[in-house]
Amino acid sequence: MNNINNTYQQGFSLLEVFIALVIGLVIFAGVLSIFVGMRTTVTETSSFGELQENGRFAMSVLTNDLSKQDFWGDYTGTFDLSSINHTLAAPANDCNGGGVNNNSFPLATGSFRTIWGETVSRANPMGCFADAKIGSDVIQIKRVLADALVDGLGDPLDPAPAGNYHLVANSNDGILFASGALPAVDNSRVWQYQHHVYYIREENQGNNKVPVLMQGQLTTRMSFAPIIDGIEMIRFMYGYDADTDPDAAGYGVVDNFVSADNVTEAMWDNTGGTKIIAVKIYVLARNVLPDNNYINNNTYFLGDLNDGKGITFNDHNRRLLFSSTVTLYNARVDSW
Repeated sequence: MNNINNTYQQGFSLLEVFIALVIGLVIFAGVLSIFVGMRTTVTETSSFGELQENGRFAMSVLTNDLSKQDFWGDYTGTFDLSSINHTLAAPANDCNGGGVNNNSFPLATGSFRTIWGETVSRANPMGCFADAKIGSDVIQIKRVLADALVDGLGDPLDPAPAGNYHLVANSNDGILFASGALPAVDNSRVWQYQHHVYYIREENQGNNKVPVLMQGQLTTRMSFAPIIDGIEMIRFMYGYDADTDPDAAGYGVVDNFVSADNVTEAMWDNTGGTKIIAVKIYVLARNVLPDNNYINNNTYFLGDLNDGKGITFNDHNRRLLFSSTVTLYNARVDSW
């Protein structure tokens, strides 16, 4: 008689199934938590990377332009009609800053201002744009570009290229002119003349307002273009030296930094001995798109803005504040 061994197959019990489900849910929750955390970290890293890139680029542009303010090539005197001649009409859409002699080209009245700024209280502070953000600053800078224009033999480029204004000068005098044949100035070189204006405007991108750093540039007219998105505010504090005696211990040293609205007419005109010799730059960068999972209630201090109390937004935008101090090497101080 054959013995038949009967083998019974038994599945999981209901309790074992529930235990397995619980363990699986715990593992899944852990994996999901790690995924969400990694995604949040990636979002934050990307946001701060955007802020760093935009803020540093804005600082680089402003620092470079300010450090070369009032640079006139070989010419070493005061840039006005006493030594710099021209017969140029004002370019189209010219920008007129504060003061009686603050257009693109020097006039016969008052001191020609090669740097000027103000805190914007109206959308059209200079007559050449009408979309400035209230509460931010505007600044204008005049100079020539650093490299002289030369031909293949190293001689002054003649004729000067079309599309810009130029300065031909030696150490004592010069002439402003448009493109074409160089005016006659002994032992001279030629540079491209430049007038820049910077301010902030807000652009509508869908349902979002995006702040943008604008640059005005003189070609044959003053024209404006956005150069960096996500720059919410720019502010400048102007460092002046009130010492008039070159032998004084404090001559060539900043006595104080003041905002644009507290700079006197004499300081802008560089008259009466008081000179602006340095500028503190503040750039507040903001993400282009808000993050609804983030609340920003930080306070940002931009010089003496709001009586030094700073500004707070309480919104969903990440921000980074950048600051730097620029020495104005062409401020006509004899020693540093």
